[in-house]
Amino acid sequence: MAKEKKPREKSLVREYFELIAETAVFVFFVMTFVVQAFQIPTGSMEPTLLVGDFLLVNKLVYSAPPTVLERTLLPRRDIRRQDIVVFKYPKELNKDFVKRVIAMEGEKIEVREKQVYINDQPITESYKVHNDAQVFTKDGYYHYDDAIRDNFGPVVVPPGHCFVMGDNRDNSMDSRYWSFLPMSYLKGKPWVIYFSYRAERDAYTKTSFGERVKKFATFLPKARWGRMLRIIH
Repeated sequence: MAKEKKPREKSLVREYFELIAETAVFVFFVMTFVVQAFQIPTGSMEPTLLVGDFLLVNKLVYSAPPTVLERTLLPRRDIRRQDIVVFKYPKELNKDFVKRVIAMEGEKIEVREKQVYINDQPITESYKVHNDAQVFTKDGYYHYDDAIRDNFGPVVVPPGHCFVMGDNRDNSMDSRYWSFLPMSYLKGKPWVIYFSYRAERDAYTKTSFGERVKKFATFLPKARWGRMLRIIH
């Protein structure tokens, strides 16, 4: 009677290799379809988001779930006023911007002397700041971009769009200057700050993963540890 062959045991090296490969596939899936890493390059969302904040962005929160299982595991919801969103900048689609949703489709928005009105009613915005006390008026001899900073509209948000503004209201390039944001340009909702450091306000530039790794060592002495793992609202 022939001896039964024992199943070959996996080597420790092979087990580690398979574990690393499976982890890499999982991370690739998550970073491709579920979350996106994003760095704050400008001060337009201060004090909510600071230059040097590194965010994880939930890419699925506004997407339509195709199956019941996905709706259960990865709940979605409609966009709401005051949501912070990451989106493709309409003037340069290769750039990502982050702003706060202020008005939804069909709503009339107006800014009067820095105060925002939705459908002729003033809204409360505890998150915003005004660092410039000067108020530019429409009837003053100001540059157009200055005048619409503090007195804008009224305009009605068209279907399929929203109106976004920065929390640092006097220093934000937003819908007041480049018009409404198409909803199809939304990429997701910032979820958590996973790292933060004291950074200079540089112009927006895309950097490779390798360049970011090289800079990481210089980040540590400037780290803002109190902002780590802060949930974004």
